[in-house]
Amino acid sequence: MYAVEMVNIVKRFPGVLANDHVTVRVKKGEIHAIVGENGAGKSTLMNQLYGLYHPDEGEIFINGEKVVIRGPKDAIKLGIGMVHQHFMLVDTLTVAENVVLGSEPVKGLNFDMKKARQEVKELSEKYGLFVDVDAKIEDIPVGMQQRVEIIKTLYRGANIIILDEPTAVLTPQEVEELFEIMRKLKNDGKTILFISHKLHEVMEISNRITVMRLGKVTGELETSKTNPKEIARHMVGRDVVLRVSKEPHEPKDVIFEIKDLVVKDNRGLTAVNDVSFNVRKGEIVGIAGVAGNGQTELVEAITGLRKIESGHIYFEGKEVAGFTPRQLRELGMSHIPEDRLKHGLIEEFEAYYNIILGQHYRNPFANGAFLNHNNIFKYSEDLMEEFDVRPRKIDHLGGNFSGGNQQKLVVGREIRTNPKFLVVAQPTRGLDVGAIEFIHKQILKMRSLDVGILLISMELEEIFSLSDRILVMYEGEIMGEVKPEETTIEEVGLMMTGHRIEEARRG
Repeated sequence: MYAVEMVNIVKRFPGVLANDHVTVRVKKGEIHAIVGENGAGKSTLMNQLYGLYHPDEGEIFINGEKVVIRGPKDAIKLGIGMVHQHFMLVDTLTVAENVVLGSEPVKGLNFDMKKARQEVKELSEKYGLFVDVDAKIEDIPVGMQQRVEIIKTLYRGANIIILDEPTAVLTPQEVEELFEIMRKLKNDGKTILFISHKLHEVMEISNRITVMRLGKVTGELETSKTNPKEIARHMVGRDVVLRVSKEPHEPKDVIFEIKDLVVKDNRGLTAVNDVSFNVRKGEIVGIAGVAGNGQTELVEAITGLRKIESGHIYFEGKEVAGFTPRQLRELGMSHIPEDRLKHGLIEEFEAYYNIILGQHYRNPFANGAFLNHNNIFKYSEDLMEEFDVRPRKIDHLGGNFSGGNQQKLVVGREIRTNPKFLVVAQPTRGLDVGAIEFIHKQILKMRSLDVGILLISMELEEIFSLSDRILVMYEGEIMGEVKPEETTIEEVGLMMTGHRIEEARRG
């Protein structure tokens, strides 16, 4: 019996056919992956199952019965829960308060905090979702916040749980913990729909797979009878290089260097502690590490977004500590930020304005105080074509593109400035295989043009695939430097947990 059947679902938005007669059938008690490129229509489809959108055509059946889901309340009544990619939590409330919000237990006329804490504790222990029920959301890591979201769905009685890109913000260790939780939920009879584009994860955790491309279903596969190459072919419509080949390239002179750098975080604690390294022209230096070990503060200090406490930053031999982002751009530094929505683009601006950000005051885009819109439009059309941004609509608002296409916009903008030094933070976070392949090729192309590149990524596969040298950060310090061909993922993993290189090599 099917827990979920979505039959011939059609969903249109102005100018876009997001779901084109999509049929998905999910068996009771299975982990069913919905995979596809960004903009393939996966999230739109699941948002209809959760009642956030309504189908223009088609039917939905839950446990064999036809249903009409007018909103999330209807979905929750039907036992459907959804954990969104961007969590829906109130930072200033505790874990327990967030879980029961909207369904609070009461004693007489008052909120029964004791009962809330007890119920949340019991649920978390039953499924191995270990959380501190009294901690405030703002004080707990991302992985724990996600567990709170899952507990929230269970608290509301969900038997069908939709997880939208659940591993996009998790460390490798947190991903393993999440998979363990998903297996426990499955063993307890829950049905899980898992939206993803990370093929190795889909292969590891799912029972069956529905593949989407451009709003249509292109494949229905059993995980045990398929492989990543076949899934990628259904996703992209062609064979995809899952790991780009890196040609040997002889690096030139040092373009960028930091010495004895100390940087504090927003709480005034030391986040970068006495760090020194350099990057040469035509070289990719990768920084590996679990999130929250000083990488963000390091990047912000390098790119002029955060003041340093002490130390030196040199660009082409010139001290640039304290320079503004604009001054650094003028010298030839570009920055692909880790958070494309916070520092990458302005969601309320059209694509063409986002594309010229940082160059908006220069020729050929400006003539004194006036913008030259003809040049801006032409440049934007060329960039969207070159970097395969979809839809090819320069007047589309930045916030209306899918995550992957927002990332391509930012990557295209920064690469098109012809930088001498490129700081790339989490370049493929939340991207599908086709977009990852494309962006990796662009980064390697910059290396071949003798651009110095600093790559910060939590994806170890990416660090190993692209870097010429790897530095590992832990609690604001560099644990060691290795070459990808002379180390292993296990060795780097040990360094990521605080072992210096000598200890990691001893195991």
